[in-house]
Amino acid sequence: MTVPVDSPSPAIAGARPPIGRTLFGLLSGLLVAMLATSIVSTSLPRVVQDLNGSQTAFTWIVTATLLAITVSTPIWGKLGDLLSRRALVLAALIFFIAGSVTAAAAPEALTLIAGRAVQGIGAGGLLSLIQIVLADIISPRERGKYMGLLGAVTAAGTIAGPLVGGLVTDLFGWRWNFVGSGVIALGSLVVVALTLPATRGTRHRSVDYLGAALITLGISGLLIWVSFGGVHFPWLSITSAVLLAGTIVTLASAAWVESRAREPIIPLSLFRNRAFVLAVCASVAVGVATYGVAIFMSQYLQVARDASATDSSLITMPQLIAVTVASTVVGALVSRFGHWKRWMVVGASCQALGLALLGTITIATPVPLLWGYLVLVGIGIGSVMQNLILVAENSVHPGQLGVATASITFFRTLGGTVGVAALGAMVAWRVSALAPVVAREAGVSLDGADPTSGGDGAALPAAVQAVVAQSYARGVGDAYLVCAGLAALAVVCIACLPPVALSTKTRGERIADAEREAAIGLAGGVVDSTSPAELAQPDTGSGDGPRDVRDGNRLPKP
Repeated sequence: MTVPVDSPSPAIAGARPPIGRTLFGLLSGLLVAMLATSIVSTSLPRVVQDLNGSQTAFTWIVTATLLAITVSTPIWGKLGDLLSRRALVLAALIFFIAGSVTAAAAPEALTLIAGRAVQGIGAGGLLSLIQIVLADIISPRERGKYMGLLGAVTAAGTIAGPLVGGLVTDLFGWRWNFVGSGVIALGSLVVVALTLPATRGTRHRSVDYLGAALITLGISGLLIWVSFGGVHFPWLSITSAVLLAGTIVTLASAAWVESRAREPIIPLSLFRNRAFVLAVCASVAVGVATYGVAIFMSQYLQVARDASATDSSLITMPQLIAVTVASTVVGALVSRFGHWKRWMVVGASCQALGLALLGTITIATPVPLLWGYLVLVGIGIGSVMQNLILVAENSVHPGQLGVATASITFFRTLGGTVGVAALGAMVAWRVSALAPVVAREAGVSLDGADPTSGGDGAALPAAVQAVVAQSYARGVGDAYLVCAGLAALAVVCIACLPPVALSTKTRGERIADAEREAAIGLAGGVVDSTSPAELAQPDTGSGDGPRDVRDGNRLPKP
């Protein structure tokens, strides 16, 4: 299959533009995209109360955004390979601003849900396109030192979002969460419009609309089945069976369409790339850790330790600090020395160890120990998450960089969402099984109380509350042990990644080289100016792997 080649603008193919203000605008967009998934979580009870919403509305206010982000990410990524990245980033910001305004002014729950869905569409574009744009203006080798900023913003949006949302709600009201996000996005829009260089799309554009529709329907069905199963309908029910069967048929149809489309949304050829497949598998584990630690630690602290929402957010702050420091330090080391694999293996191992230690928590685990465990997990997330995208981008043809970047983000989000939902069901099952045992050991009668209704703990007798708290602590610990197993799988995947040196050329420069080599090849000329004898010599310049033959770059010795 012929890969479409992007036509870089002179600004991209030639001299690289200054990136300071552009990076500020892009990071602002990334921040609001991450905040969209978490900032409203602590204010949801007040939102539903003010709008006279139901429990279904409570669920959909969160699910609508997450669903829109997940299903739109691969579509934005594909468009990033076909159209102007600058125009797409601006469009994503406009979507996000429109959704924020709608949500802030919502008179009732349905309008708020619609606004959150539009926010999610914009956030999905920002999460994928920002990485793609950075590849336009910064080479993979240079981009390492910027990973700290990306990791810090990502972690801040995920972990600090609930704390910020709670404070804003208490001080000004929940609507100001959306107003603030919209204002930040508007500032990002202005900066990006003024500073980001324009790029031209491919000469022949062909969007796979049928494939996009089938992927959207299939992933939506999967997320709805996972999120609502066991809550709004039993897992073993006609509704569950019909929804799951429809999802499987739709996704199978999407795979068939994608295998025959001229420009597939997610090219199946990517899955013949060993580095890409390993990066996807590792990203799923990182996604479960990123989402799972935040959600289950909050549940553990609030249900088992009787902490407030603000206190639980503050207790998890060491993880945010660790993510920021690790991503900054590892990114600088990658840019300085060119080695990436060793740091990622060490980071992934720290993540697996931290999750395994979290699996030992009890109702009496000292908070300083929790901080230590969370710091280990933060080191792993900071060392691995952004660098997996870097490795995937470096391993594919530059004309497929957009879909590769978006696919890593897509599978990380999808894996985290599905994984957390499945682990949440496991926690509920474990609590139901453990509570009678704990009660019997303590000589306490549950009196028909439902131990899984953690939010109603204050209405239970003190002895029953103690049983529920202990059961939740052990159930959450079991969930972290499962996460630790997935993290160990991520270590194996990263260790098996081929040690290809990071390119020192931007996307536009790599595309220009590919076009030039293709033209020379058609004319019967020599493709590379490097002699065959030199290419055949082993690489001694990089302790991390062979020479990057595609770009003719040899990494210097540290």
